[in-house]
Amino acid sequence: MRITFLFIMLCLCAPRMKAQPITAGEQTRVETIYGPIEGYLDGTIYTFKGIPYAKAERFMPPQKPDHFTKLRQCKVYGPQAPQGESLRWNDRNSQTDYGFGNQFVVEPMDEKGCLVLNVWTPGLGNKKQRPVFVWIHGGGYAGGSGHDLPCYEGRGLAEAGDIVVVNLNHRLNILGYINLTSLGGKYKNSVNLGMQDIVKALEWIHDNISRFGGDPNNVTIGGQSGGGGKVSTLLAMPSAKGLFQRAIVQSGSTLRQADAESTSRFSIALTEELGLTANGDADFNEFSYEELNAAAGRLARKGIRGGFSPVVDGNILPQHPFAPASEVSRDIPMLIGTDFNEFTFDISHEMTNEEAESTVKKRMGDERGAKFIEAFRRAYPKAEPKEMTYVDTGFRASAVQQAAAKSAQGGAPAYLYLFTWKPESNALGASHGMELPFMLHNVSLQREMTGASKKAYKFEKLISNIWLSFIKTGNPNTKGLPKWEPYDEENGVTMILDNTCQPLKHHDKELMELSRPMW
Repeated sequence: MRITFLFIMLCLCAPRMKAQPITAGEQTRVETIYGPIEGYLDGTIYTFKGIPYAKAERFMPPQKPDHFTKLRQCKVYGPQAPQGESLRWNDRNSQTDYGFGNQFVVEPMDEKGCLVLNVWTPGLGNKKQRPVFVWIHGGGYAGGSGHDLPCYEGRGLAEAGDIVVVNLNHRLNILGYINLTSLGGKYKNSVNLGMQDIVKALEWIHDNISRFGGDPNNVTIGGQSGGGGKVSTLLAMPSAKGLFQRAIVQSGSTLRQADAESTSRFSIALTEELGLTANGDADFNEFSYEELNAAAGRLARKGIRGGFSPVVDGNILPQHPFAPASEVSRDIPMLIGTDFNEFTFDISHEMTNEEAESTVKKRMGDERGAKFIEAFRRAYPKAEPKEMTYVDTGFRASAVQQAAAKSAQGGAPAYLYLFTWKPESNALGASHGMELPFMLHNVSLQREMTGASKKAYKFEKLISNIWLSFIKTGNPNTKGLPKWEPYDEENGVTMILDNTCQPLKHHDKELMELSRPMW
C-alpha cells in the first residue's frame, strides 16, 4: 500500500488535550481467576494493560494462562505479535501501513508473550455490570496490535458510554495462520491459531470481566479492516458461540476464507523446505521466526504460497463465514459498513468532468467505464467529477453482500452504513479507518487525521453514540439520527454517516453490480 508524502507529513501523533491524574495502589487491584493484578486509575477510568489471557507453544493451540499468586503489575502494554519490517513504519507498527501509528510507542515483539489484553472500565467489582466492547485490531492477518493506533486507547469510549472496553493482541502471519493439520499427530488442531487465540481471549473475558464491572452476557465484538475479517470469521466459529452477543464489521466484510487443500500443500512444502519430515514429528522450534519467513519466501518465489489467513478446515472453522451466513451466529445482530474512499488517501487532485471520465474509462475500459459513470451519477448526483475516480466499490460491495447474506438468514438484523465524512484540514477524504477516532471517541488522539475542528468534535459525539447504542442494545438508532432500518433485499437501506446523516435505499445498486468483493 503506497503512502503519499502528504499522508506521511500529516501522521504525527498528538498528545491528549488535557492531562488526567494517575493513581495506583490497592484500590486499583483486581483478583482475576488466575491471580491478582494491579492497574491504575486514569481520572475516572481504571486501566489495566498487558494482562495475559492465554499461553501457547509455537504452532500449538492456545491454552489457559498460568496461575500466579504474586501481585502482577499491569500498567504497561504487553508485547505485540512478531511481524515483518514491511508491516512497520518509522520503526513502529502501523495497523494497515497507512501511517497513523503510535509514534511514541515502540513495541517489543514476543512470540510467547503476545497473548495479552487491555481493559478500561469506569468501575471495579460486580456491583454494576456494564456492557463490554471488545475491539479487534486490523492489519490484515499479518500485522498490527491492540494499541498501534493512538485512537485504539479504550479510555474515551469507556468514559463516554459507561462501558467496559477491551482490546487484545494475538498471533499473526505464519505463526498465527499456517495450516499444519495435514502433518497429523500433535498438529491435528494447528490451524486458525490466531483465531483460536481470540476465542481464548473471549473466554478470559467471559470468566473475568465481571470483576472489572463488566457483564459477561452483554459483549459486543468489533473490528476494522483485518479486524473486521476476524469478526466475520468468529461469527462462523462454533467455539466462539455464546461468548459475544453483537458484532461490528468495519471495512472488512469477509464472505469466504482460504481452503484447506491449498494451505495444507503449502505447509507440507514448507516443512520439507526446512529439511524436516512432513509428519507429526516435525519440530519447528529449532528455527527462528526470521528463518521460517525466509523459507516461506523461497517457496513464494517458486510459486508456492501459503496466504496465512483463516482456513475453512471443517473443524475450527467449519464453513465460509458468509457464503451463506453461518447458523452459529443466526441470533447475533450486526453493524456493517465501509468508508466512501477507503484506500485513496489523497483526494486533492481536482478534475474536470472530461478528465474524470477519461480516468474511469482507462481503468475499466470504454464500455464498462461508461456504465460505471452513469451509475455513479445516479447514486451520487451532487458529487464532484473527481469523486467518481475516488469512490470505493470493492469494500462496499462485500459489505452489501454480507448484509444481504445476514438478512437472508432470517435471524437477527444487520444495519448497513457508509461513512462519507471528510476532514477539512487535509486531503485524506473518507479514507480507510477515518471513522475510527470518531466511533472510539478519540478525536483528540488523532487530531492530525480528523482536523479536530468543532464539526469533528460534534460529529464524534453522534458517531460514538451510534456505536454505543449498538453495543448496549443491538440497535444503532440514537438521538440526532434519522430512523435507521435493518438492511434487507427489498429496502436496501444504507445509512450515510456525515454531518447530515440520511438513509438511502439501494442508491448504488448498479455500482455494486459493476464491482466485485475484495474480501
